[in-house]
Amino acid sequence: MTLAPLIHGYGDPTIRAGASGIWRATGTPIGPAVQHLRQDNNGIHMRAWGDGAAWLADRLPVLVGANDVLDDFPNVVPIVTELVRRHEGLRIPCTQAVWESLVPAILEQKVTGTEAHASFRALHRTLGERAPRVENAPLLMFPLAPAVVVGTPSHVFHAANVERKRSDTIRRCASYARRLEECAELTISEAHRRLQSLPGIGAWTSAEVAIRALGDADAVSVGDFHLKNLVAWNLASQPRGTDEQMLELLEPFRPHRGRVLLLLQLGGAHAPRFGPRLTIQKRW
Repeated sequence: MTLAPLIHGYGDPTIRAGASGIWRATGTPIGPAVQHLRQDNNGIHMRAWGDGAAWLADRLPVLVGANDVLDDFPNVVPIVTELVRRHEGLRIPCTQAVWESLVPAILEQKVTGTEAHASFRALHRTLGERAPRVENAPLLMFPLAPAVVVGTPSHVFHAANVERKRSDTIRRCASYARRLEECAELTISEAHRRLQSLPGIGAWTSAEVAIRALGDADAVSVGDFHLKNLVAWNLASQPRGTDEQMLELLEPFRPHRGRVLLLLQLGGAHAPRFGPRLTIQKRW
């Protein structure tokens, strides 16, 4: 449950979850690495290979939410209190890999998740670097390297169904990747300001990055097509809501608003659907 937000759709080439645990290819300030995590009755166990293995080992507790505590969680709405009880193992992850979380967040702007995940896979097939096979690891690819993305022409993104606006945002962020990675050392508010200082990065994208890379349990993805309705239906019994109403309903849960959104997505009732479904455009 904790690391599920790091998986970007079925077939994510950078991470695999299965009976043997979770395999993840990632970048670190020291270099790329492959990571294997598994859980049993004695706790969480990790092995890692590559230049960044020691960096990952030092930060394992942070990754799986060891610093994420619920001591001050407000028990003000019964349905949310019940979801906390049913998902007591859920913690907010903190990869400290900002660029790695930023690329899929930008791809998910203004399109369906299915389209964004397909673009994510397509870009890795074209631009990605295959991770070395270690022991019984599945075939993985490292996240896109900023140096590669900066020099990638628009037509490569277009072939992956990514229009000019999003591709320009991704390349712009790639050119500032080093500065963006410093967000992991800033306060949450400072990190949000730095992220949103770049054109193309708004509150929604910043929140999507913060709840994965920065361990921000209060991150709210304002502007999401579905979340406002999910919150309105579960907390106000209304089939449709607005961002303003969502923020009002979540306010009593501060600083755990992002956690409540995750809990509702895990176990909350889906809002009724009206009208025809959005047609997914496939151009690759």
